[in-house]
Amino acid sequence: MAKDNWGELARIGMFIVGREVVPEAEWWAMAPAGVSIHAARVTAGSPWAPWTTDRTGVTLCEDLVRGCRDFVAIGVDVAVLGHSSSSLVGGPGWDEATITALGAALGPKVRPTTNGADVRAALAHLGVTRPFLVMPAWMSDSVLTAAGRYLDGYGTPASAIWRYRPPAPWDALPPDGLYPAGMATAQETEGLMAQVLEQCPAHADGILLAGTGFRCVGIIAELEARLGRPVVTANQASLWNALRLAGVTAKREGYGALLAG
Repeated sequence: MAKDNWGELARIGMFIVGREVVPEAEWWAMAPAGVSIHAARVTAGSPWAPWTTDRTGVTLCEDLVRGCRDFVAIGVDVAVLGHSSSSLVGGPGWDEATITALGAALGPKVRPTTNGADVRAALAHLGVTRPFLVMPAWMSDSVLTAAGRYLDGYGTPASAIWRYRPPAPWDALPPDGLYPAGMATAQETEGLMAQVLEQCPAHADGILLAGTGFRCVGIIAELEARLGRPVVTANQASLWNALRLAGVTAKREGYGALLAG
């Protein structure tokens, strides 16, 4: 019989931004045979689980609560909150609090995680302590600042932070005007690769491309070959950690040392 992506090894649920196509496309490209991917779309602002007033916990937004119910119903093994901005804006401690809240909503059969937790686990696995942080063009100055604080808070300070500069006509728009104009579905990677190669500091021991809506997994292998350092991307890191949590040991070539190891 022909393969039907049934997910006989694992089913992974992913919470993604409602108007993005990149997360599903990149996950399906990288996922090993026997693993199926199932998306729940979220339209809330960052973070998707706001801190409580006393910051002792978080409150899941309505879309997360609904998605948790759906993921339990379809029997996913892992549920990933695939939103870099939520982790970065939420700050140190947010991932842990959100994983606890997701776990309560999902029950004992589903392993929850967040993109921030996944990225930190990936950096640690590869021994990266001074990443060159590359952010999407649509990330605001405040999110870039939050990203720097986030990495500092976990002892992996960025060697430098770079916001990708898109080509014309996008370069005429401010960061907050890019998504409304359609950049979510109109991204190129050649210019991104050129900028990473040009801007990466010599003292960086790895490269981190943050943002699950940031199209970039197709250039991981070439960046690693040309820079001689490991590359971590948001979607690559979350898939890698989700596979670990699901007990799937299959490796994938072509998407960097993280998935090939």
